[in-house]
Amino acid sequence: MNRHDSRSPDDLSSQEWRALVDSVFRPGPADRRLLLLTDLPDPEGGRRPDHPAWRARRSMVAAWAERLASAFGAGDEDDRLEVVLGVYRNVGTNNADLPARAWRVDPASLASSNLAHGGLLDDAAAVDLHELLESADLVLAPTELSTTAPLKLLAPRLGFRAATMPGFRRDMLPALRLDYDEVDRRVRRLAALLTAADRAELAFDADGLECRLTLDLRGRSAHASGGLVREVGQAGNLPSGEAYIVPYEGERPGEPSRSAGTMPVELDGELLLYTIEQNRAVAVRSRGLADGGEGPRLDSERNRLRAEPAYANLAELGLGVLGPMGVEPIGVVLLDEKLGLHIAFGRSDHFGGTVGAADFTSPDTVVHIDRVYLPSLQPRVTVRAVDLVDADGTRRELMRDGEYVVALDL
Repeated sequence: MNRHDSRSPDDLSSQEWRALVDSVFRPGPADRRLLLLTDLPDPEGGRRPDHPAWRARRSMVAAWAERLASAFGAGDEDDRLEVVLGVYRNVGTNNADLPARAWRVDPASLASSNLAHGGLLDDAAAVDLHELLESADLVLAPTELSTTAPLKLLAPRLGFRAATMPGFRRDMLPALRLDYDEVDRRVRRLAALLTAADRAELAFDADGLECRLTLDLRGRSAHASGGLVREVGQAGNLPSGEAYIVPYEGERPGEPSRSAGTMPVELDGELLLYTIEQNRAVAVRSRGLADGGEGPRLDSERNRLRAEPAYANLAELGLGVLGPMGVEPIGVVLLDEKLGLHIAFGRSDHFGGTVGAADFTSPDTVVHIDRVYLPSLQPRVTVRAVDLVDADGTRRELMRDGEYVVALDL
């Protein structure tokens, strides 16, 4: 038996990888190549230096390449997939456009100090990253910095389908063992409700202060990210399990967005209150730290809104379903956003919105940042209610006190 084949609680076996890929991608006879794609840190002193979690991910990805090759390298010809491992120098920030060059490497190199950072890559051996993607049918992207936005845009153009896994850690593995057909069914139920809605009305308790926020959903269609990436041109997160929609951003002349209100966010123990007008954060104030006094996040957020106006855009209303399925938060957005309610700032074009990389001051400042409303992540904020209201005034109760009250398991 291959040394990776026995089931381990802190990894997937070759058989489990086979089952996961079959479930997520449903590969057919025309699918011949699976690309594992990951990013490398900067040399020490660079903006994105290495750290223990990044090193652990590289080792994990190298093992995944071996397991996937074992899972898909034998059997009938129609069932085989060539597994390719590719790396690139990180792009500095989440959801920025990918670089032009990449490198094909073997698993042993990725797991060793030979590829401890991007500066060790041989420029003469580089390949065109778009050509590497175009040559792949299936892409798994366990990266430090999210590739969701660029791969969503590139997948239909280059003809692959992708599961993006930004910030993936071993403690996320239980979420890869879920029944993704059931996950997909639940998120499709929520996506249908979001698409039908004219607006979402949210009520929060922020340390005893009532905050209300309306998100304008007119003319938008929701997306169902249920972990099934079975059509050419699709790309989505894995682990997965959310329905999401971009609030109307006011792009139609003479028709401003009606998104408005107060959005509370707890960052590092400091409770911030964003004033939302026409779907943008126009101001932010602080209620201080939990133990009293002011924290540093107020100044940093004010400076960020001032320096980077595109960051102020409300880019997503997301509804995760993995929390009711027993998955626990771990403090990493890739997984935690799939557990319940989240609202994002920044880039939205990869979700069907209008704010893209060109709207930011530089490629290094492009962001899509989710604020996830779970008690363990924002203990000073409680989601009291989320209602969806149709154009005719029909109101559907969606959440009460952080829990879904709409049936998801129909």
